[in-house]
Amino acid sequence: MGPGLIPLAIHPLDPPQDLRPCPLRFPDPRNAGPEGIVGWGGDFAPGTIVKAYRHGIFPWPHPQQEFLWFSPHPRAILPLSGLHVSRRLARTIRQGRFRVSLDAAFAQVLAACAVREEGTWITPAYRRAYALLHQLGWAHSFEVWTADGALAGGLYGLNVGGLFGAESMFHTVTDASKVAMVAMVQHCRTAGVSLIDVQVLTPHLERMGAIEIPRDDYLARLRDVVDEPVRFCG
Repeated sequence: MGPGLIPLAIHPLDPPQDLRPCPLRFPDPRNAGPEGIVGWGGDFAPGTIVKAYRHGIFPWPHPQQEFLWFSPHPRAILPLSGLHVSRRLARTIRQGRFRVSLDAAFAQVLAACAVREEGTWITPAYRRAYALLHQLGWAHSFEVWTADGALAGGLYGLNVGGLFGAESMFHTVTDASKVAMVAMVQHCRTAGVSLIDVQVLTPHLERMGAIEIPRDDYLARLRDVVDEPVRFCG
């Protein structure tokens, strides 16, 4: 038996606002180095970040260089038809232990994702950039709440056409981030998103159904969907 649909409380945002054109020219991601580094420098202006995503590139700050841009090979995606929901997780969803929302607490999710014992790439500049992208209607968060109203988990990412680039997730209660992923896939299907990028495969993502594909395949899929007219929320 499947997990059933997750009721999603959507907090409407205005459609993505037009952005100031980015004058920067990104290198061809197919020429990225062995670690996936495309280049460094530039800025975190909204137009810069959205242009990067449109070209299959994303920012990933490191201690030695904040403005680092990546396009790894292989690339990890989460197929919309390939999500794996364990029996235990399906039971948790059917029991309604959590309440799930979209865009109700973007700043809280972003801040929680930055709390990691091993350190974080979510620098103050990066955090300001994505908070602004949320205000402009480009970045979104899925929040998972306990019955008493505490934020238990969530994830955030960027929507560009038919792409949703999932950036990071967190949880403070068991299964909360997994519930956020299920809600994300469910909503992407409804909204018409056809490509979910999760960047780099981890054991957790693999257990949820994420796979790796060659970078060239990812870039080809991206070109096919990035200009699709998708209404992510509203």
